[in-house]
Amino acid sequence: MEANTLFHLRVLLLVCFRVCFTLGSDPDPIQDFCIQKPITFPHYHHFSTNLPCKNYSEVTTEDFVFSGLKTAGNFTEAGLATVPVSPTNFPGLNTLGMSFVRADLKPGAINPPHYHPRATEVAHVVKGRVYSGFVDSNNKVYAKEMEEGEMMVYPKGLVHFQMNVGDVTATILGGLNSQSPGIQKIPSVVFGSGINEELLMKAFGLSLKEIGTLKRRFDPVMSNEH
Repeated sequence: MEANTLFHLRVLLLVCFRVCFTLGSDPDPIQDFCIQKPITFPHYHHFSTNLPCKNYSEVTTEDFVFSGLKTAGNFTEAGLATVPVSPTNFPGLNTLGMSFVRADLKPGAINPPHYHPRATEVAHVVKGRVYSGFVDSNNKVYAKEMEEGEMMVYPKGLVHFQMNVGDVTATILGGLNSQSPGIQKIPSVVFGSGINEELLMKAFGLSLKEIGTLKRRFDPVMSNEH
């Protein structure tokens, strides 16, 4: 009886492991491709893989071509420009489990510490010299100055960052293994999300005035008021 119970527990654990592992990444497509139709539903989520596809007869080569990475995006005051590529602006990626981003940084500019909860990222330095790295769960930093042609991988869910340490605008191309990797920028998550001010004061050893200054900088609602 005990041996039979142990056997069933092992089977159950194996099934749970396989299911959890499968759900931990984008589902595999069940067809060659699915060029999604334009969606106008009010609560449509662009990362859904259960979308209506174009009729096969309507699909063309242009559905698999994206030209938006030829030039940089709009630069912020901090000197960072990004062009994210997902099924939202490149429908040919739909159900294929990947997305991309182009990041351009002016000299001295940074891509602040952030992480992608649903994807591993590979970053390729196309131009310039970039200080790049990530922090693991033991709080150890893995970072170096990367030159043109070098690549670095940021494991899924780990905080990573980039800074242009050269004299010219740097360009980085990133590939992610999810069509909806998500992004959470640490400064905005901490000071721009509405976390209780007393908690932030105790966590960072800052005064209420200092917390207020940081919130005005990173809280989109407060920053728009000033």
